[in-house]
Amino acid sequence: MIDGLVAGRLMGDASRRIDKAGRTYIVARALARNRADEEFIVNVIAFDDAPGAALLALADGDALTLAGALTPKVWLDKQGVHRPSLDLIATRVMSALDAARQP
Repeated sequence: MIDGLVAGRLMGDASRRIDKAGRTYIVARALARNRADEEFIVNVIAFDDAPGAALLALADGDALTLAGALTPKVWLDKQGVHRPSLDLIATRVMSALDAARQP
């Protein structure tokens, strides 16, 4: 597991899900870019209330920064090209909304 900090934009809206045990969690996707301007899809899951609420407060295209446990992955697109992606278990979600809340 890698401790990661990823900045990007929310892809679509976050959604609330319920596991088999009845516990709620939040899932979302973000788009991040590296210095070479390559895009990475970040699959985000939040089990804790604070990062989950922060994700739900954002809308498609909003800028955000995610902190948490990061797992690199690879997927195959329709053209047969291997593409990188990241799975992130969010422990902290930061956005412009946080700056607006500061006294």
